Amino acid sequence: MLRVGIVGASGYTGSELVRLLATHPRDVELTCITSETYAGQPISRLHPNLRGLIDLEFENLDIEKVADKCDIVFLSLPHKTSMQFGAKFYELGVKIIDFSADYRLKDAKVYEKWYQEHTSPHLLEHAVYGLPELYRDEIKTAQLVANPGCYPTGAILAILPVLKLGLADSKGIIVDSKSGISGAGKKPSETAHFANRYDNFAPYNIGSHRHIPEIEQELGFAIGEELTLCFAPHLVPMTRGILTTAYLRIVKPISTDELMGIYADFYKDEPFVRIMDKDEMPQTQSVRGSNFCDIAAKVVERNDLIVAMSAIDNLTKGASSQAMQNMNIMAGFDETDGLLIPGLMP
Repeated sequence: MLRVGIVGASGYTGSELVRLLATHPRDVELTCITSETYAGQPISRLHPNLRGLIDLEFENLDIEKVADKCDIVFLSLPHKTSMQFGAKFYELGVKIIDFSADYRLKDAKVYEKWYQEHTSPHLLEHAVYGLPELYRDEIKTAQLVANPGCYPTGAILAILPVLKLGLADSKGIIVDSKSGISGAGKKPSETAHFANRYDNFAPYNIGSHRHIPEIEQELGFAIGEELTLCFAPHLVPMTRGILTTAYLRIVKPISTDELMGIYADFYKDEPFVRIMDKDEMPQTQSVRGSNFCDIAAKVVERNDLIVAMSAIDNLTKGASSQAMQNMNIMAGFDETDGLLIPGLMP
């Protein structure tokens, strides 16, 4: 039996993970869920969709108690908060899948430039970036997995083949992403307020979003050189989903048909990457609630551009279901266990 716990299970990603784990086909037991705000209350009180699936109550975090009950702990916590507890769980020998950005960036100075002071930089060299399409073998033996950000997941998977195969220039890349408002988290704010988001479409943090160094790091590692790109995120009036459109300068003549064939071959062994048919484009509704990333690409000859597009659900492939995919790999399960479900229609 695999015993798992979720630290910070009351937020959007925590509750999505509970939903997925509750129906996992293997011998997986969710032994504890923590929340400082809702301690003592059953999870179904906060998330009625889980009624009848799981009867656990939220509890206050006691690190040693949680470690004693778990083989793997998911840390569904904010940046900086997560690293405070992650280091302690690591010292106790527990396997960790961290949802925050605290262990994604390999250079502590880069992390501190974009986030804040890092209190456990010694663990960065031990952390494995949790994108299975890139690091499956490393994830198998990892004790600490840094679950990727939602924007980076969609961007990296869309761009990777054309950079890796030398079809596009690594300079001048522009990544344009549109996200559902759940990406802003559960805590009420002016940004997430219904009256401000309904029937409204707005850019934010152009060229300064915290996910920029993560995208640059992983694409740079893949091609063996540093790169700089422009990232333009937007909030759209929907609950969940991310649509990413990336623009890259062509360096080798190629047709759209040839390009799509290259994508299909590049991802042929990836169970959660779906390459669109000719003239078909990704859409967020098709991946809603699933672990799939849908990808298409097009050559725009008159501009000498490759336009690479992807759609993911920011709460699942962008967070919780990708975390469970990592758990499956770490536990030696089939990585598709509990995850081969179609997108959920509204």
